[in-house]
Amino acid sequence: MTRLQRLTLTLLTCFLTVFSHYSLAQPAADAQTPIIDFRNRFLPVVGQHGMVVGPETLATEVGKSILQRGGNAVDAAVATGFALAVTYPRAGNLGGGGFMLIHLADENRQTLIDYRETAPAAAEHDLFLDEAGDIDRMRLYFSHQSAGVPGTVAGLLDALEKYGTMSRQEVLAPAIALAEKGLEVSFALSFEIDSRADRLRQNPEAKRLFFKADGSPYQVGELWQQQDLAWTLKQIAAKGKAGFYEGPVAQRIVADMEANEGLITAADLRAYQTVERKPLRGSFHDYEVISTPPPSSGGIHIIQMLNILEGLPLKEAGHNSAAYLHYLAESMKLAYADRSHFLGDSDFVTVPVSDLTDKAYAERLRATINTERATPSAEIAPGAKMLPESSDTTHYSVADAAGNVVTNTYTLNFSFGSHIAVPGTGMLLNNEMADFAAAPGTANAYGLVEGEANRIEGAKRPLSSMSPTLVMRDGKPWLATGSPGGSVIITTVLQTLLNAMIFDMNIAAAAAGARVHHQWLPDVLLLEQGISQDTVRLLEGLGHKIEFGNRSLGRTQSIMLDNGYLYGATDTRRPGGHVAAY
Repeated sequence: MTRLQRLTLTLLTCFLTVFSHYSLAQPAADAQTPIIDFRNRFLPVVGQHGMVVGPETLATEVGKSILQRGGNAVDAAVATGFALAVTYPRAGNLGGGGFMLIHLADENRQTLIDYRETAPAAAEHDLFLDEAGDIDRMRLYFSHQSAGVPGTVAGLLDALEKYGTMSRQEVLAPAIALAEKGLEVSFALSFEIDSRADRLRQNPEAKRLFFKADGSPYQVGELWQQQDLAWTLKQIAAKGKAGFYEGPVAQRIVADMEANEGLITAADLRAYQTVERKPLRGSFHDYEVISTPPPSSGGIHIIQMLNILEGLPLKEAGHNSAAYLHYLAESMKLAYADRSHFLGDSDFVTVPVSDLTDKAYAERLRATINTERATPSAEIAPGAKMLPESSDTTHYSVADAAGNVVTNTYTLNFSFGSHIAVPGTGMLLNNEMADFAAAPGTANAYGLVEGEANRIEGAKRPLSSMSPTLVMRDGKPWLATGSPGGSVIITTVLQTLLNAMIFDMNIAAAAAGARVHHQWLPDVLLLEQGISQDTVRLLEGLGHKIEFGNRSLGRTQSIMLDNGYLYGATDTRRPGGHVAAY
């Protein structure tokens, strides 16, 4: 035997020994370690004790540090929310509002805190109509009148007081430090400010806050300090809600409103209240789906579409095949048609929640789907099969070691809201009044047609698409997710859930899959890059009008809880997201 042959035999023997040992040991190891399928191209981050998944690194790490110090998921969610107001100004906010869905492990129940903005008392139906009866969209989007009464501060503090374990001072301290000491400008932050620079510079205070004294932008790596925002956060830490809705902060908001024909008054601020609501519940095969009730349309229509799709051969069709996407598009059109007519603030109008989420109603809708032809939107009437009655946002998810889970979505509406900052507060105003139907029957900024149920009224909450959602499996939290994106939020969450529930994707793969969107009107099926041209041709053959959007659809921040492990995924469609786990 030659030397080379002896060496080859020795290496082969070693390989077989190691392989045999690995094969025998693997079952035992798999029982103790998280199972990652290396056939997948996308893998989640794994943690055992706690996890925060968010759109920005510093604020996400703040949430993790709160968990590591013994705080629960609500403490971490509140700390993350306040920190994002500093580090993620395009959507993190003090001047906006949103919805927080909470799973309380020790009580095995879920609750939802609605801290959506409200219309000022002086807001009237025709607020944004000009003399000709047309919508003045510049005033609707970029004026002081476009701001609703902010709910974020009240929402985060109410969640902390009712379900947290730490003090205001403890959870606000990291945000105050980030604002006061400053943060290093990241590529993502620089890119986000630059993308809205022209509009931000039109407001003197926003220009002062987001740019250097000479008007030039901060460069990547430079220090950005926000002393006014630190002052506002200190008022909240010291005095709670009164530190924002009364006192010096409120006085500065009101003064800016009075100087610029805004509508928010001191009385509006004092009167603001959050509402704790029962989440909506639905089922899909062996899963329970829990999501947002009105004034969000998200929960209703996620459940409605799942009900429609439950009776269709989704898995057999294959992920993102033409048949599968046809089923999705047809269910989306049916749901968004109903949204246009029935949805609004349930404290002001009757929303037929039980009818819209009824499986029998979904069965009647499913029967209208033609597998060989796309139904034109003009042929779909809201509620046609309903029987008479017997009617830029950001998201983050948190899980702690005790089994508590928070999924939270809040927003200023547009990226950077109205692009107007309140002098002396470091805070941007929202433009949530644009989420009302300024003229019922016309499309809003996201192309959504809305009806009388969402007309402007004082103290009313505008209809929303925000959809923080929790999926339960075997009675335990299994998946928490949500997304920004205006009208595409609902369909983004829907497809993420289906990817996990139907196609057994890990949460990173579920988040990464190419998405589609149809909202009834306009009658267009919007596709992301990643759908094959063969599939596009087949969809066109079915009668779908196809468009490829100039931007991606949504941006999920998700946690999957399985076998004692936490699996986190931040959607890579936009830069800057982060999973913080330990």
